[in-house]
Amino acid sequence: MRATVSVPGKVSLFGEHAIVFGEPALVAAIGKRLTISAEERSDRAVRINAMDLHVPGVILTFTEDSPELTVETDYGHMVGAVGYVREAIEAASEHLGSRLGVNITIRSEMPVGAGLGTSAAVSVGTVAAYSILAGHQLPLGEIASLAHKTELRVQNIASPMDTSVATYGGVLYIRPTSPTHIERLQVACELPFVIGYVERESRTSELVKKVRDLRESYAEIISPILQSIGRITERAKAALAEEDLPTLGRLMNINHGLLDSLGVSTKALNDMVYSARFAGAVGSKMTGAGGGGCMIALCPGKELEVSTAIKVVGGCPFRAPLSCEGLRVESVEK
Repeated sequence: MRATVSVPGKVSLFGEHAIVFGEPALVAAIGKRLTISAEERSDRAVRINAMDLHVPGVILTFTEDSPELTVETDYGHMVGAVGYVREAIEAASEHLGSRLGVNITIRSEMPVGAGLGTSAAVSVGTVAAYSILAGHQLPLGEIASLAHKTELRVQNIASPMDTSVATYGGVLYIRPTSPTHIERLQVACELPFVIGYVERESRTSELVKKVRDLRESYAEIISPILQSIGRITERAKAALAEEDLPTLGRLMNINHGLLDSLGVSTKALNDMVYSARFAGAVGSKMTGAGGGGCMIALCPGKELEVSTAIKVVGGCPFRAPLSCEGLRVESVEK
């Protein structure tokens, strides 16, 4: 039996990092997708074939009796990028009460580790495909919960933001209450965004820990910054409802400044952010955890100019329209 699913990437519009500390966030799925295929094996091993991850391909194998990953390529540094698969399978196995051997194949239209939610997409897609093989078509809420558990196991601390939007798609307003409040917003999916990408310098888990440590050391300074990001998110939600792009752009600019003050931006990200504004974007900011990765620019009528400006400062620009579609089952073959 073979099950194939696809999952969208995402951009964090507002609220990254602050959501870890209880503030709301706005996140949107994009029209770039990651595909996970799971095929049942006759033994109990898990074989991971990770394609399109900026290397020709990585094949990893582990079993219950031999838990260490066997790397069948020279690109050992990619082990971390696919570690989410292993944890997703463990989480799904525990939830379903069954363990299968599977071959997992990953294909991505997005660079891994760029801040576009690829780890969440891998987690969601693996849980969904593995569950189908095990004979269970899980509700979306259970898939999102298991994928979030996967990210918590890998990163130690993680918000439900990325796994929620990877599962449901669209533009989501998320408040990390208990239970998590998720509201799907009615927003036109053709907002004129350009994304700029540079290589990551730090991992998400390192950046989340950096902000947490900073807050613990300077609570009276950092807590108000995180709360301000939350208030910006609330204002941005209203601006989206009114399709008020100038206000949305100004809020993006403020949000980026606050994130930069937390030390999660980089010179390369800042170069793209400010070059985009100089080229005519009404607003621009980093998106995701930072440390390199991606930024977004809201640039109605200026997409070409902004793309050129991002390229001039060494970034890789691309357009990825917002997507209303989340997790999608592509095929199930008996």
